[in-house]
Amino acid sequence: MLFQDGVSKSGNSLVGGRNLITKVYFPRLAIPISAVTAGLVDFAISFVVLLGLMLFFQVPLAPSVWLLPFFLVLALLSSLGAGSYLGALNVKYRDVAQVIPFLLQAWMYASPVAYSATIIPEGIWQFLYGLNPMASAVQGFRWAMLGSGKPSIEMLTASIISCVLLVLVGVYYFRRTEKTFADLV
Repeated sequence: MLFQDGVSKSGNSLVGGRNLITKVYFPRLAIPISAVTAGLVDFAISFVVLLGLMLFFQVPLAPSVWLLPFFLVLALLSSLGAGSYLGALNVKYRDVAQVIPFLLQAWMYASPVAYSATIIPEGIWQFLYGLNPMASAVQGFRWAMLGSGKPSIEMLTASIISCVLLVLVGVYYFRRTEKTFADLV
């Protein structure tokens, strides 16, 4: 939900903030960054509820819980990369706003939300599956909280590489097109 909310809000944030973009100059990348980081409040509330439920049902925290911030950063950076790219694209092509929910729905099914990534065969298949940066983030959250389904090194490596590429491409495209935002919004 953190990723989905961040991409959805940052993808529509530039068009929604058109009054600000046309009147004042400021670092425009702050708009999608704030849309992505605003989801941390919802995440924190959900996390407290999860901890309360784990306490109520007597489910112990896994020893790997200290790795949770790493997977959180992976999800946030992936959200920022996709959101900044889609936000810049949405300024130029307004139909992108209609495509974002369908893209996010397909991305959810491609991530191990309802199933564990451990069902994917080891080796090259884990690496290919890890090209979806949310695959390692979701599986890593599950492992860090419950201790089951540790993400493979291949999947983690592929997810980190694809996350870095997603952020670089998203921010590059955003920076390249931000000069025309005020004219197109």
